[in-house]
Amino acid sequence: MERQALEHLRVLDLTRVFAGPWATQNLADMGAHVIKVERPGRGDDTRSWGPPFMKDAEGRDTKEASYFMAVNRGKNSITVDISTPEGQQIIRELAKTVDVVVENYKVGDLKRYGLDYESLSAINPRLIYCSITGFGQSGPYSHLPGYDFVFQGMSGLMSLTGKPDSEPGGGPVKFGLAISDLMTGMYATVAILAAIEYRHISGRGQYIDLALLDCSVAITSYMAMNYFFTGQVPKRMGNVHTNIVPYQVFRCKEGDIILAVGNDSQFADLCRCLGMPELAEDERFKRQSDRVRNREILIPIIDKAMLKHTMMEWVEIFERNNVPCGPIYTLDQVFEDPQVKHRNMKTFLKHPVGVDVPVVSNPIRFSETPIRLKSSAPLLSSSTDEVLKNELGLTDEQIKGLKEKGIL
Repeated sequence: MERQALEHLRVLDLTRVFAGPWATQNLADMGAHVIKVERPGRGDDTRSWGPPFMKDAEGRDTKEASYFMAVNRGKNSITVDISTPEGQQIIRELAKTVDVVVENYKVGDLKRYGLDYESLSAINPRLIYCSITGFGQSGPYSHLPGYDFVFQGMSGLMSLTGKPDSEPGGGPVKFGLAISDLMTGMYATVAILAAIEYRHISGRGQYIDLALLDCSVAITSYMAMNYFFTGQVPKRMGNVHTNIVPYQVFRCKEGDIILAVGNDSQFADLCRCLGMPELAEDERFKRQSDRVRNREILIPIIDKAMLKHTMMEWVEIFERNNVPCGPIYTLDQVFEDPQVKHRNMKTFLKHPVGVDVPVVSNPIRFSETPIRLKSSAPLLSSSTDEVLKNELGLTDEQIKGLKEKGIL
C-alpha cells in the first residue's frame, strides 16, 4: 500500500468547533495519526449543532451532526476531563509521544492546568504547539471570546461583501460559509507543517500563535493593498470586481452566468462571441485599465447582449472560444457536474453506525503519497480504551477506575 505524506506524524487535538478541527482534519487526511480529546459525556460542541443529523441504517436520526462530521473525519476520539489532576496527567503523558498539539482554548486556560506550551515543551522539546484564539495571545482584546461571524465584521470582509449601499438590499453580508474559521484552519495547517520542516533543521519545536482576527484581516489581500495605495476605502460592489472588467455576474435569457475576463485577448474573444468584435478595438475598452475606468459604459452594452441566450447556451459558446465563464450552481448541481464527478469530489466513508457517509473529498492530489481518507468522523470516546492502552500502557482496571471517577 502506498504511503501517506504525514503518516509519520502524531497529533494531539485539543480543539473544538471549527478552525482547529479543520486544521487537524487536514493533517489527518494526509495521513497523520490524530487523537481528538473531547469532554466526557458531551464531546465537541458541534456534535449537537443540528439538524441535520446523520441517519442510521434504519433512517433514524443519530446524535452525529453534519457540522461535526464535516471537520473531524479520520480522527480517534478519546474523552478526558482535563480539569482534573488525573486528566491533566493523561494529556501530559500523551504530549510526550506526539509531534504536534493543537488547541483553541481561551488565553490562559490551559496554563491553569499545566498544559500550556511552556509546560509541555519542557517534557517534549520537539513539540510543535499551535494555539488558535479569536484575538491572539496578546493585545487589548486577547481575553475576549469570539466567533467567525464577529471576525468577518471586524476584519473588514463584510464591508466588501454584499450589494452597494445605494442599491435595494444593499448592506453588509457575511460569507455563506465560516470563512474566518476555514482560513484560520488553513493558515494553521501551513504553519504547523512549516514548523515541522524547521524542526528537521534545528531539532527544536516551537509555539504558533494564530488569531482568527489576524487571519481574516490577512485575506483582505489586494483590497487592503488598494486602500494602502490610494487612501480610499473600498466599497461593497456586489458581484463585480474592483480591478477587472468584465468580471461579474450577468443575467441571461434564462439563468445567470459569471464572466471572468482577465486579459485583453480574452476580452477580444468575448466581443466576437457577443457579435460585437469592434468593442475590442474601441479605445474606451481596448485595455484592462480602460475597461475599469469606463465600466459604466461597457457593462450595459454587455448586459443587453447577454439576454440573447440562456446560461447553458452561453457556457457552451464561451467554452468553445476560450472565454472564462461559469454557471452559478446550487449544491445539488455542483455534485452532478461532469468535472466535479470526474475529480471524485464526493466520496463515501464507512461509519460505525453501519452506514456509508457522504463527504466532500480532500482536493489535494499527490503523485507519490495519495490521500486515502481513512474513516468518517468518530463516535464520541470510540478510541479511549485503545489509545490509553496502546499509547500509555494503561490496564483495563485502570481505565475502568478512571471511567468510574468520571475522568474518561
